[in-house]
Amino acid sequence: MRFASLGSGSKGNATLIEWRDTCIMVDCGFSIRDTTQRLAKLGKTPEDLSAILVTHEHSDHWKGVVPLANKFSIKVFLTAGCLKSRNLENPTTDFQIISSHQQFDVGDIRVTPVPVPHDAREPVQYLFNSESHQLGVLTDIGSLTPHVEAQYAHCDGLLVEANHDLDMLAAGPYPAFLKDRVGGQWGHLNNQQTARLISRVAQDQLQHLVIGHISEKNNSVDRVKLAVEEVFKAEGNVFYACQQEGFDWLYLE
Repeated sequence: MRFASLGSGSKGNATLIEWRDTCIMVDCGFSIRDTTQRLAKLGKTPEDLSAILVTHEHSDHWKGVVPLANKFSIKVFLTAGCLKSRNLENPTTDFQIISSHQQFDVGDIRVTPVPVPHDAREPVQYLFNSESHQLGVLTDIGSLTPHVEAQYAHCDGLLVEANHDLDMLAAGPYPAFLKDRVGGQWGHLNNQQTARLISRVAQDQLQHLVIGHISEKNNSVDRVKLAVEEVFKAEGNVFYACQQEGFDWLYLE
């Protein structure tokens, strides 16, 4: 199994997971043109996509989902709450409603939705299983719950957000209400929360750790590294996804 990112941040998100003949895109926060160009850098085209899985309805994850799915006849998997939040009239998209507590298969990949605390309508994150590996994608979550920690404890690959640094958020340009939202229980993980999660997972099993959704205004890679490298003691690789490039293919072996 391998995974890559088209871009990670508040201006747009999309992640690819591939195993055998199945290629899944998680979220699509880019225009069709931008998505197609970003896919090409990874050696893929929209026609290669088996499905799009949506985590939640915020525009940096949703913007390109319907246009891309409609143009290339791609199935879209999402929760009922997420779909209802968009108030789509006479949708022509092939929406597949999922339960946030029930596994399902997309081609060769077993998918496990994980409910998360975030200020959206029925948001989920996902775990992906091949025959021998598990990949976790965990962004846009405001606080760590026992269920989330248990679900992500044994991953071979993990993409997790470290959205903001507490001091930079407090001193940053956001208005007070937005600071409260981002830093609240239903917002995004700060560097210390991310480090706490990393300290509790089975690090010896983790081949690749990727830190994503790093705020360009309220965080820095240097600050994330200080927090992460203090707790990640295993021999696995650590990568830092960016808005423009995401990250290249990483392989679980």
